[in-house]
Amino acid sequence: MKKRAALLVSEVFPPQTGGSGRWFWELYRRLSRQECVIVAGEHPRHQEFDQAHDLRLHRMPLTFTTWGIGSVRGLQQYARALRRLDRLVDKEGVRILHCGKCLPEGLLGWLLKFWRGVPYVCYVHGEELNLAAASRELGWLTGRVLRGAEFVIANSRNTCELLRSQWRLPGERIRLMYPGVDTGRFVPAARDVPWRARFDWGDRPVVLTVGRLQKRKGHDVMVRALGAISRSIPDILYVIVGDGEERAPLRELVEELGMQAHVQFLNEVTDEELLCCYQQCDLFVLPNREVGGDIEGFGIVLLEAQSCGKPVVAGLSGGTAETMQVPDTGRLVCCDNPDELARVVSELLTDARQLALMQGPARNWVVGRFDWSALVGQASELFGIEPHATTGCANA
Repeated sequence: MKKRAALLVSEVFPPQTGGSGRWFWELYRRLSRQECVIVAGEHPRHQEFDQAHDLRLHRMPLTFTTWGIGSVRGLQQYARALRRLDRLVDKEGVRILHCGKCLPEGLLGWLLKFWRGVPYVCYVHGEELNLAAASRELGWLTGRVLRGAEFVIANSRNTCELLRSQWRLPGERIRLMYPGVDTGRFVPAARDVPWRARFDWGDRPVVLTVGRLQKRKGHDVMVRALGAISRSIPDILYVIVGDGEERAPLRELVEELGMQAHVQFLNEVTDEELLCCYQQCDLFVLPNREVGGDIEGFGIVLLEAQSCGKPVVAGLSGGTAETMQVPDTGRLVCCDNPDELARVVSELLTDARQLALMQGPARNWVVGRFDWSALVGQASELFGIEPHATTGCANA
């Protein structure tokens, strides 16, 4: 007899880049196919990606022009998505929804619970909470989603505290579950001279940032820090992997500051190229800061870099402190301006011995705390879903 399934609904899912999407991919591909179904947002390359795995996955439009319901367009978007989800609940025998974030996925779960009596749980990543609080409508909707869920899954202790203090959610309704890393794939590697030559890195010291180009990520702070860094490290190269709404402003800033020789933009790289970027860089930096209430909830990329044996530097806001062991594997820096960031990056890159001493602890920290072998067991117990027998499908 076919088991009734849990249905994950997530706008962000590979091949679309994003920390939450990678988290869901890595987690749900390790859970039972009989007990898990996924509805993910569309992407220009999703057909090619979906042919390389065996997940029970459906695609549908989940990128809404507005998360609110106070307009005709907003209501239409939710109504269309709700009709499709309603049909899938019957087709797949869904017993519970797992909502990828509060809006729009959590609101769809709340509506389905009201309409069909299907319960839901909701992931909370931190950054969406402050953004919702700045809007009366989105704040009201987020509050309904949080209170209607069976429980919510917070990605960090920082997010747990936001839920308790700002949203008055009782602690017994919150479950802490960290994102993990495939430490068997994100591994240290020797210096690859041909690869570095092909990407024009050569022998230059390379600082890497991976992530969507958003203001809160602080790419602009690192670009502004390059002037001071280049005085002590003349051949410094800052490599930015990712795409997003800040691409054009960042390019303009690089030109304005005359930093074209020190900045390299890489758009959507392949999985193997991304792995090599982690392995071949000298230092990973995520100069995140709070912008208009928008924060970095956790920072999976910091785990991936450390898993490859790379020391990391991150901003103080949000949950990034929970990704590292300061000072053994990384540094926390105020990134509201470039001065302190320039000083810390310069100190690390000019101290080869210190960088080398941080590599082993960085790798060991992630393997011991964030490897999927432990985290899948936690998720399996939390959701009442058996682990998948093998995880030999393609990587995102």
